[in-house]
Amino acid sequence: MAAPIVLPETFTSAVAGLRAAAPRDEILLEEVGAPQRLAPYAFALSATVLRDGDEVATGRLILLHDPAGHEAWEGTLRLVTYVTAELEIDLAADPLLPSVGWTWLTDSLDAQGADYRALGGTVTQTMSTRFGDLAGPPAAGDIEIRASWTPLGADLHAHLLAWCTLLASTAGLPPPGVTALSDRRPAGAA
Repeated sequence: MAAPIVLPETFTSAVAGLRAAAPRDEILLEEVGAPQRLAPYAFALSATVLRDGDEVATGRLILLHDPAGHEAWEGTLRLVTYVTAELEIDLAADPLLPSVGWTWLTDSLDAQGADYRALGGTVTQTMSTRFGDLAGPPAAGDIEIRASWTPLGADLHAHLLAWCTLLASTAGLPPPGVTALSDRRPAGAA
């Protein structure tokens, strides 16, 4: 019988913080396989964001831990994310979209008090038009946010909540407790 694998306390605390956070109802989280070659220890979550039953954004959050540390990380833990959502074509064409997308990330981290350093990443906007046998819906646009940062401390609860806020912003969900005007029914409507 093989001896049980003992995981570092920093890693187990970090994973516990990710598992403990409860996202808003529109965000479905699932533990998925993590890449094994990036660090000695890894954990991953995938997310699907639903609006009115339709998938409007997806994401992945990966926790990496190297007890020896990484110079580029400036620490022993690293969070890596990928978030993507389809956008209305006029929004996807906005030249300010990459800056706004990056602000969604930094504002989310700051609002949740998720302290970090060594933050870096990219925001990509794409527009697609289908032709020939693929012709169909009108032009579509997408945003992709790829980023990584080093959390300060092993309690990652606030980092997961920040990531969920980023997902909600990317998906165009209103803040919790706010009802979009288009979602409101007129008085007396059934």
